[in-house]
Amino acid sequence: MSQASAPTPSPSERLRDHPAFLLFWISRVASALAFQMLGVAVGWLVYALTGSAVALGLVGLAQFLPLLFLSLIAGHAADVFDRRRIVFIGQSVAAVTLALLALGLGEGVVGLAAIYGAVVMLGACRAFEHPTMAALLPRLVPGEVLPRALAVSSSAMQMATIAGPAVGGFAYALGPTVPLAGAALCYAAAALAMMAVRHVHAPVQRGGMTLATLLEGLAFIRGHKVVLGSISLDLFAVLLGGVTALLPIFASDILHVGAQGLGALRAAPAVGAVLMSVVLARVPLSHKVGHKMFAAVAVFGLATVVFSLSSSFLLSLGALFVLGAADNVSVVIRSSLVQLSTPDAMRGRVSAVNSLFIGTSNQLGEFESGMAAALLGAVGAGVAGGVGTILVALLWMRLFPGLLKVDHMPARPARTHPAQAKSA
Repeated sequence: MSQASAPTPSPSERLRDHPAFLLFWISRVASALAFQMLGVAVGWLVYALTGSAVALGLVGLAQFLPLLFLSLIAGHAADVFDRRRIVFIGQSVAAVTLALLALGLGEGVVGLAAIYGAVVMLGACRAFEHPTMAALLPRLVPGEVLPRALAVSSSAMQMATIAGPAVGGFAYALGPTVPLAGAALCYAAAALAMMAVRHVHAPVQRGGMTLATLLEGLAFIRGHKVVLGSISLDLFAVLLGGVTALLPIFASDILHVGAQGLGALRAAPAVGAVLMSVVLARVPLSHKVGHKMFAAVAVFGLATVVFSLSSSFLLSLGALFVLGAADNVSVVIRSSLVQLSTPDAMRGRVSAVNSLFIGTSNQLGEFESGMAAALLGAVGAGVAGGVGTILVALLWMRLFPGLLKVDHMPARPARTHPAQAKSA
């Protein structure tokens, strides 16, 4: 009788067997926690100082501009230099920036201009941190479990997004310096965890930085229709449908729930996203992933409309919960398709372009929301954005039929050199 073979460890067990991934996960949690605490503190502080939707929109613009100018450089750096060190430097600079801002506010020597300046600096740090972390993750886990690792990594951010706004909202009651100082400590912890990651760096891009090398990520995405469709769908859907920048207005003027209520509103999408991440980590998306991604985007838009029309705090929380769950499905599918379709030699630059698109949809979307709210009111801007998201999903189905027809995730990361790649 043949001897029974040992059972194969489940993908989740294999993830636990990778200490580098666990440290990466801790760093991502701490960084996301800091960013979410910062979002509540800065949003409420700016609106308290100005009472202006335009001023809130300018916070998003201040975050976006560094991303616009630095993303391609950050992507090249991620393919040349030690990715851990790039993330460590970005998180360390963010910690120092927030510590100085908290100190300045406490002493009463900084005003609105200094707040915007700090946001610009933090945007520059994120311009390097995010694409580099995205490029680093596939080097820490086996390719066959990368979709599950992405779901678990996404849950890290979403759990921080639950705790961060709540902690930030309650801490703000003690003064704006408290959540800012707490965010500085979180960034410092994230930096220490990242430098503890055991990873042998091998540069995947050699030679100096030229215009051609900077633009290779854009060229790769343009030549791969599934990747282009995935990234651009997120860009336009969230650019139109995001209501994050308007949450202080809804909390203050429509739902009348104060800073603590604002923290709950910002946390609600993350609660839905975390629960969906748990589901996706246990039951990975295995077929008709293209259909599921488009359906998730449409649900995101519909939930945005419901939230915008709601005058009930509980209904608003429920709509944001559904919005977050739908968004997480889209994020996991899109991230998996992009990472598994990109060879490691290009991953930094492609991740940088992806981060630029995400930043455009999030930060520039906040600016767009602020401007739209100034013209249409918060409710009108939210409804228009949600309807726009649904229309974008329908249009993208026609523009990118190959993306709609994607049935399964790629089995392992692409190894083809970009010069040999063909359009999908």
